[in-house]
Amino acid sequence: MAQTPYKKKYTNADYYTDGKFNEDVAKKAFLDMFEHYGIPFTPFLEENFWVNDFGLGDFEHVGMGGVFWINNPDYRYFGHEIYLLPNQMIVEHYHVPSAFPAKHESWQVRNGWVYNFGIGEPTPNPPALPESQKDKFITVSNFHIMKVGDISALQELESRHFLMAGDEGAVVTEYGTFHDNDGLRFTNPDASL
Repeated sequence: MAQTPYKKKYTNADYYTDGKFNEDVAKKAFLDMFEHYGIPFTPFLEENFWVNDFGLGDFEHVGMGGVFWINNPDYRYFGHEIYLLPNQMIVEHYHVPSAFPAKHESWQVRNGWVYNFGIGEPTPNPPALPESQKDKFITVSNFHIMKVGDISALQELESRHFLMAGDEGAVVTEYGTFHDNDGLRFTNPDASL
C-alpha cells in the first residue's frame, strides 16, 4: 500500500511570534514530518538537530532543518541530513576556498522529492519560487527533479545552487567534503546562519 503524501501544516503565522523566529514551532513541524515518514528521532538527532530560517523571516518558504552526522576537518569529509518542509527551499548559495578547498557535495533523496537547481541552461516550466527570493536572489534556473533513491552531484565547484522540496517535503542525505562556514556564501546578502 502506497504511503499518503505528507502535507504542509504550518505557515509563517505559526513560525514567527512578534516577528521573532520560533524554533520550537519549526522543530515541531519537522517532528511531524519525521513521524509521517517513519524517521526515528534518535538521541543523537535530538541533541544535534537544528533549524534555520537564514535570518530572512520566511521559514514557510525559505529555510531548512538538518543534522551534521560527521564533519571532519582532518580527513575532510562530511555527512549531513537535509530536512525540507513542503515547498521549502534552501537559500541559494555557493562554496569558495577558505582554509580548506571549496566544498564539493552530492545529494541522495530518502523521502519526498526535490527540485535540484544549479548552473546550466534554463529548464522550461520552473516551479513557483518563493516571492521573497525569486526576483533578486535566485540566479540559477537549470533544475532537475530528484525522487527517492536519486543521487546527483554539484556540477561545478564554486557554482551557485539550491534544493527546493516538492509538495511532500523531503529528506535528503548530503555527502561532501568538509563543510567550512568560512567558505559558505549566499546570493542574498541578508541571508545568514
